[in-house]
Amino acid sequence: MNCRVVVEAAVPVYDVETPDEAVRIAISKTGEMLNPDLNYVEINMGERRCPHCGDDLEPAFLAADESLVALELEMTVFNVERDEHAARIARKEIGQRLENIPLDVLEIEEIEDEDDDEDQAESETSDDTSDDVDAETTTATTDDQTDDSREDDVLPEFEELIDE
Repeated sequence: MNCRVVVEAAVPVYDVETPDEAVRIAISKTGEMLNPDLNYVEINMGERRCPHCGDDLEPAFLAADESLVALELEMTVFNVERDEHAARIARKEIGQRLENIPLDVLEIEEIEDEDDDEDQAESETSDDTSDDVDAETTTATTDDQTDDSREDDVLPEFEELIDE
């Protein structure tokens, strides 16, 4: 099973004047710490809400030219057994590169494999066309040529290609 895991990070930023500046610096700082090893992790602004009134707040808390910025880091974890396993892997991979930055798992979503979808689509179309393939195979085997003579026709061409 594959999972998409969203982890919230509290990134400290120093010497900033506005919340927007703090967010830009936090994203840049986090990107530098994650790259090049984890360049597949998506970095987004976090969402914060007032616990009392439920209003949306800035992702950066600014005090005395220092800021704590909430960022959401999203990554896909492959071949896991369950959601908790995916969360541990994501926290470990991201946490190793973001030293002294607290992480909290926000969301774990199971995603379907695209290969499984393609395999199902191929099997459905192969069931529909199996009658056509059987008819062509029957016609081909009733021709004067046998399978052995076809192999003889193909092999010399292949050998000629190797000689060239």
